[in-house]
Amino acid sequence: MEKTADREATTLAAATSSQDPEVGLRAVAALRGLLEVLEALQVDNARAQGWSWQDIAGRLGVSKQAVHQKHGPSRRPGPGRG
Repeated sequence: MEKTADREATTLAAATSSQDPEVGLRAVAALRGLLEVLEALQVDNARAQGWSWQDIAGRLGVSKQAVHQKHGPSRRPGPGRG
């Protein structure tokens, strides 16, 4: 499974340099979506391990307020929210 994911990521990354804007832009959009999922996963992981919002923000290169606004509890769907 990991090798399949690696191949897919490699194919997607290569597609970003396509001379065909349709292919390149779709690849960029797909990478953007993947990045959002990966960021949320790692923020959740860091919070579960006791990292502060400031620590997370520093690693992401954004303000504490920005990371908390994007990933804080009020932004996550909960029971009945989503």
